[in-house]
Amino acid sequence: MALWETYFTPTSLEEALRLLAEHGPRARVIAGGSDLLIELERGVRQAAVLIDVSRVAGLDGIALDGETLRLGPLVTHNRLVASGTVAGRAFPLAQAAWTVGGPAIRNRGTLGGNLITASPANDTITPLWALGATVTLRSVRGERTLSFPDFYQGVRRVDMAADEMLVEVRAPALTPDERGVFVKLGLRRALAISLVNAAVVLRFSGQRVAQARIALGSVAPTIVRACEAEGVLVGAVLDPEVIERVADLAAQAAAPINDLRAGADYRRRMVAVLVRRALTALAEGREREGFPAQPPLLWGRGDGRPPRLAGRTARHTAEGDEPIECTVNGENRVVRGANGKSLLHMLRDDLGLTGTKEGCGEGECGACTVWLDGMAVLACLVPAPRAHGASIVTIEGLALTPTPLTPLPLSRPRLGLRGHRGAARNFGDRRPHLRLHPGDDGPDLPRRPPQRHGQLALPRGPLPRPSGGEAPGGPGPAADRPPHGGADRARPRRQAGAAAPPAVSGAGRGVRPRC
Repeated sequence: MALWETYFTPTSLEEALRLLAEHGPRARVIAGGSDLLIELERGVRQAAVLIDVSRVAGLDGIALDGETLRLGPLVTHNRLVASGTVAGRAFPLAQAAWTVGGPAIRNRGTLGGNLITASPANDTITPLWALGATVTLRSVRGERTLSFPDFYQGVRRVDMAADEMLVEVRAPALTPDERGVFVKLGLRRALAISLVNAAVVLRFSGQRVAQARIALGSVAPTIVRACEAEGVLVGAVLDPEVIERVADLAAQAAAPINDLRAGADYRRRMVAVLVRRALTALAEGREREGFPAQPPLLWGRGDGRPPRLAGRTARHTAEGDEPIECTVNGENRVVRGANGKSLLHMLRDDLGLTGTKEGCGEGECGACTVWLDGMAVLACLVPAPRAHGASIVTIEGLALTPTPLTPLPLSRPRLGLRGHRGAARNFGDRRPHLRLHPGDDGPDLPRRPPQRHGQLALPRGPLPRPSGGEAPGGPGPAADRPPHGGADRARPRRQAGAAAPPAVSGAGRGVRPRC
């Protein structure tokens, strides 16, 4: 079953806006698609028409205009991380982008998508809210600019008409007397959605705080400002007593919910912890600790931007025979009948390149990683028509590289499996070059006495899963499920028999205060 009916690839912003006006609520704009494709697969959202703007020129800029940072909606998370301008003049945003998924997700996930998805747990919204950012929306009818408090209406709800598209984000750049930091708490240290996040931006006058902005994410239907806590900071020195008082007041500003990932009381306590850590780091000048000097980007010698398309708009219908023309492993290929599939299924089913594996199907495991236009991406989250006019390298193509590839020696810790005799041995037999733990130099692994079939000594508790919004146009409906981001998605598992905490909707908890 096709996930969409028609897939357009416009080559200009004007053409994209015309298509939005023509198809209205039936259309969705797609750029990264890391959230949208999963929602389409699960039936959470319907979109008869997809408008792919990922290769439209003029929407991926990063520029400093005087004292204003201007960002295009197609700027990917990896480009935010790699940008010296963003790291120098909007550091909390660079930190937040760094926490989103892994490199392959950050190569596809865009700033505009993360903002439009409008989950309060999405990481880039919080620092931009603290920086005082605005969004610019455009349609064939005209253009308008909104502040973040006016743009965000609730969980996954934004003030955007069906024919409008996000075309720019602007934020005041940090001045020499301003510093900021973004902090986040997830279920693990990386590849995790925020249970709570916070961004703090302070302006100093000597040792005293002249202006303060504290934004809190994943603790209310939208991002909230801790206004009372900000008031205490103004005129104060960041000493331990002030920091403790501000952290407690920030926790009172939160209105969190209970969901599968955390309870409301825990989230409220963690607000105080994160704000305390953020203020302490700013007081000690340690806010940039942990930010990588050379982050893994996985885009080779390029700059993280796909080549632009020229000419007429491409149109692919799910039931039609329009060709997808692309280069795969150095060969020109023409694929028909794959217009309603993901790139993963096109590669496997239509081209027979089964080295690209289907694992989780949600962009979490990385088994489907391919090289698309010079960047590592996850094929399960890429529509097949996106390959039209693109260059793709799969694992089979690596054999064609002029430089021989040498496997890295792998060493894994003891797994602690006490299953039937085949459990660990089969793993070693299939991959004899792997060492399950230091000291095992070959495929002959230590054998244990036979145990009852299926007896596994696994760690107690839920096992973590690796993880990785909608694109710049088209707000999604409010979902009555726990708020979570698109590109930074992760789902915990609940032990069998354990009761789920009650899911309490956070919407309608009163009017958020304006600072």
